Amino acid sequence: MRIVILDYALGNVFSLYVAFRRLSADIEISSDEKVLKNCDAVVLPGVGSFPAAMQRIEPIRWFLEDMKGEKPMLGICLGLQLFFESSVEGGVKTKGLGFIKGEVVELPNTVKKPHMGWNTVVKIADSTLLKDLDNEYFYFAHSYYAQVREDNVVKAVTTYGVKIPSVVEKDSLFGTQFHPEKSGKYGRQVLINFLKFVKR
Repeated sequence: MRIVILDYALGNVFSLYVAFRRLSADIEISSDEKVLKNCDAVVLPGVGSFPAAMQRIEPIRWFLEDMKGEKPMLGICLGLQLFFESSVEGGVKTKGLGFIKGEVVELPNTVKKPHMGWNTVVKIADSTLLKDLDNEYFYFAHSYYAQVREDNVVKAVTTYGVKIPSVVEKDSLFGTQFHPEKSGKYGRQVLINFLKFVKR
């Protein structure tokens, strides 16, 4: 299997790269269309801001749209948020990939932002990523979350002032609001479950 971490050129994705390497995955960081075309799955990492990431993605947006449904995609933190229709991060509305209906909004002022550290992920439906996992602790680092307007997409939630969709799945789209690469053995299992889906 060849996995590509999409390169936004916005932040360090080395820990994610290392996490996949430790699972013996053939992993590469790239935004080159030829590399993406020949991969088996794409990972959208959790680095940077929504507007900046979408600006970087725009030249290959059409390619990701064509790839949807053809190859598995895993969105992590910001990567999950990019799957949605729009975001209000930075005080402006930015169009997302639109793969899942909903909008990314800021966490309420009743909680400290960013949501940083360990929190419980509660499975509410059958989940590919959370196979053999439930009510485990994962590592979060975010100030925005997705308000989902589509049925049967949210597979797990986390409470932090509001109910945050912490795992979403739709066909071959998978997303985690937490960082599996920073979440110890349970995060490792999430990545293993994703690789098993890709390999099937």
